[in-house]
Amino acid sequence: MRRLVLLTLTVCFVTLSFAQDSTIQRLNRAANTKVGGNDHFMIQFGSTRWQGKPDSINTGGFSRTFNMYFLFAFPFKTSPKMSAAIGVGLATDHIFFKATRIGIADVGPTLVFDNVSDTTHFDKYKLATSFLEAPIELRFTAKPEDSKHSFKIAVGAKIGTMLSAWVKGKSEVNKAGQALRDFTMKEKSKKYFNTNRLSLTGRVGYGAFSAFVSYAVTPLLQEGVGPTLRPMTIGLTIAGL
Repeated sequence: MRRLVLLTLTVCFVTLSFAQDSTIQRLNRAANTKVGGNDHFMIQFGSTRWQGKPDSINTGGFSRTFNMYFLFAFPFKTSPKMSAAIGVGLATDHIFFKATRIGIADVGPTLVFDNVSDTTHFDKYKLATSFLEAPIELRFTAKPEDSKHSFKIAVGAKIGTMLSAWVKGKSEVNKAGQALRDFTMKEKSKKYFNTNRLSLTGRVGYGAFSAFVSYAVTPLLQEGVGPTLRPMTIGLTIAGL
C-alpha cells in the first residue's frame, strides 16, 4: 500500500512539473509576442561631429556622445513585427578642441571661438551639453517572439530641452606645449544655445546590439550668435529588458 501511494504521488508530481513547465513556456511566448521588440532600456555611445563647422573652429580629439533612455513599446495588433515606442532619457555631447578658448560666459552678442595657440592655453579643453529628451521610434522586429535573436530596424525622432552647457579646461600649458599649472577650469552658461532640440534618429542591428545615427535638425546655437552647427552622431546602442 505504501509503495502504491509513493508511486501515485511521484506520478502526480512529475505530471504537475511538466504541466507547470508547459504553462511557463506558453506565458513566456505570449509575453515576448506582446512586447513587440522589447528594447525598453537603451544605452548609446558614439562619435559626434558638428555639421557646418567652419575651418576656423579647431576641434580635436575624440568628441563623443553618451545617451540613456527608458522606453515603452506598443506592438501593432495587426502586425506583431511592427511596434511603436516612446520614452524619456538623458543625452550628453562632449566636443573637444585644440588650443581654443570658447567665450561661453562672455557678455558679447556672439559666441567667440578664439585660437589661443600662440599664448597660454589648456592642454585639454571641451564644450559639453546635456539634454532631457523624449525619443519616439517606429520599429520592425523580424522575430518578435524571440527579439534577443532577431534582426531589428527603427526610425524616429527625439525632442529635447537643454539642461546645461559648459566648457571645461585641464592642465595649463604655454604655446610650446610645456606644462605650467595643473588645475581645472569650468564655466557654465546656456546664453548662446538653442535650449530646444529636434533630432532625427535611425537604428539597425541584431539582438541587443545595433548601430545608430542621430542628426540634429535644430542648430546648436541661436541664430546670429555663431555658425550654424548641427551635431551628428554615429555609434553603438546596447538594448535590454
